Amino acid sequence: MISKNDIDKIFEAVLIEEVVGDFVVLKKRGTNLLGLCPFHNEKTPSFTVSPAKGIYKCFGCGKAGNSVNFVMEHEHYSYPEALKYLARKYNIEIEEAEATPEQLIEENTKESLMVVNHFAWQFFTERLHHTDEGKSVGLSYLRQRGFRDDIIEKFGLGYSPDARDALYTSAVSAGHNPSFLEKTGLCIKKETIYIDRFRARVIFPIHNQTGRVIGFGGRALKKEEKAKYINSPESEIYNKSKVLYGLFFAKKSIIANNNCFLVEGYTDVISFVQAGIENVVSSSGTSLTTEQIRLIKRFTNNITILYDGDAAGIKASFRGIDMILEEGMNVRVVLFPDGNDPDSYAHMVSTEELKKYITENTQDFIRFKTNILTADVANDPIKKSELIKDIVTSVSCIPDPIYRSVYIKECASLLQAEEQALLSTLNRIRKDRISKKVKQQGSNELEDMPDIVVPVTTAPANDNEPENHILEKDLIRILLNYGHKNITIEKPDERGLPAKFEVPVAHYIVNDLTNDEIELAHTLYSKMFCEYKSFTEQNKLPSEHYFTQHPDADICAAAVNIISQPYRLSDKWEKKNIFVVTEEDMLHKTVHQVLYALKLKVINKMLKDTEIEIKNTSNEEALFELLNKYKSIKDIQQELAEALGGRIILK
Repeated sequence: MISKNDIDKIFEAVLIEEVVGDFVVLKKRGTNLLGLCPFHNEKTPSFTVSPAKGIYKCFGCGKAGNSVNFVMEHEHYSYPEALKYLARKYNIEIEEAEATPEQLIEENTKESLMVVNHFAWQFFTERLHHTDEGKSVGLSYLRQRGFRDDIIEKFGLGYSPDARDALYTSAVSAGHNPSFLEKTGLCIKKETIYIDRFRARVIFPIHNQTGRVIGFGGRALKKEEKAKYINSPESEIYNKSKVLYGLFFAKKSIIANNNCFLVEGYTDVISFVQAGIENVVSSSGTSLTTEQIRLIKRFTNNITILYDGDAAGIKASFRGIDMILEEGMNVRVVLFPDGNDPDSYAHMVSTEELKKYITENTQDFIRFKTNILTADVANDPIKKSELIKDIVTSVSCIPDPIYRSVYIKECASLLQAEEQALLSTLNRIRKDRISKKVKQQGSNELEDMPDIVVPVTTAPANDNEPENHILEKDLIRILLNYGHKNITIEKPDERGLPAKFEVPVAHYIVNDLTNDEIELAHTLYSKMFCEYKSFTEQNKLPSEHYFTQHPDADICAAAVNIISQPYRLSDKWEKKNIFVVTEEDMLHKTVHQVLYALKLKVINKMLKDTEIEIKNTSNEEALFELLNKYKSIKDIQQELAEALGGRIILK
């Protein structure tokens, strides 16, 4: 268990813009930062980070929280795991009781799998560098491939011995559970024995975005092995469709260059990094997935695919280009000379020659597809029409109508086709796609509706949310935003004479509602109010970030949602000597309005309850008392309504 003192140290050290910035490209927008939300697919940025408040908020999907919540949500960590991650990031030592082997087994499965993978990674690297077999077989192979020692170390490459169960024996001796070795795919259970999956292979560790090893790739060094490369199987921590090899090392360079090179294999990535081109990732030999594309989109809108000279493989990869276009990204292609892949070409030429080749041979996807497919067309008009339709189909994947229009013009010029005919074909393809999607989803919505982002101040609205809950939310909002501010109130002094006093908003609100015996109905808001009450009873106030850093995830999320604002008044108005009255300027009025509105809601309910009692009462004496009670409540209602500007709530 992590101590409260260490948790406070972590929260004091973290900068949310740095934590989120490891995963999302953020751009300055006033006092806040803006980027594409990592929790849902969007084309227009609605994900806001407030460095001043230490929170993030997406006005599209409603996700919100602090640095710890972000890591928990993004990496699927538990609360302690997220704290440990941030502690490592900011070099904060945390005191924690050392776990016994039995306790390690009892830890949650994900963390246990991570621990086992980390052990295996250390095992593989140790065997590569410090055993005769590793140095003579594994290390010599890597050096023959032209990899420098510093690059081998950077990527944490290793070697798995040729023995049947070397890793298994070592891991079990260190106290690791065999079942976790099996779940990660490091070992395979055959009847009653375990054997190592990656025997006699060079090991490529696969990292998640935070740098933790979640899987492995193994390259066979024995000729009799049928599978040249094998990978870790799917597990609770490794989903190959959601992982890009090398992204942990590449993300900063991708942001800096505003472009991501996409290659096929592990060695392609490593060779490019060794050549000084670091903004490169690999799909690890699997077909490109939408999840992988969206991973790249968090850092850039531009992808350059690097292909080898195998025409058959290139044609099979056309679907990947269409998928990238569907995500609204820009895609360009580089084709290496026949017989070369990115790995071999990077070793064959100097860094300057490699960069020059890429610059001079980068093509947009239309020219690339045209050049590849034209070879099969010759003078056959039928094949040419199929080629045109193939390229127009790719253009139809682009969500932006302006981009589609530009590419259609280029396509018409390049293929010597009528632009209007291409537009008609494109519209028909998009219409068919929309109709198919509507049938699949049972929806009447059209895909081509303009993209409109409507920011909201809190989580998506619930039409059935009771009005008193809305009022209670507004009350909590004022406590969170202005609880520490002072307002001036009038009340009798010690001599009974009128006097003015400065009191914190939180103290005033809590005392006022407590004196009138008004309790909040909403469970979460009631919890937050009670915490404020506990502070005021000790004549204290919660810190500015107390609720946005609350260990209760529900309270934390509610606090962030409530205080997040989609818009902020620009300070340019003040520079022009135009001053706008803000809510804080009228704080006294704001506080009283929300209190009056909440009390009026309670009074309205009391009136309705009293009306029901009057209807159901036949006793004259009881009826007389109820009528007097009703009149008293009615008078209070009128006073509150007048205080609110004559508005009476009848609901």
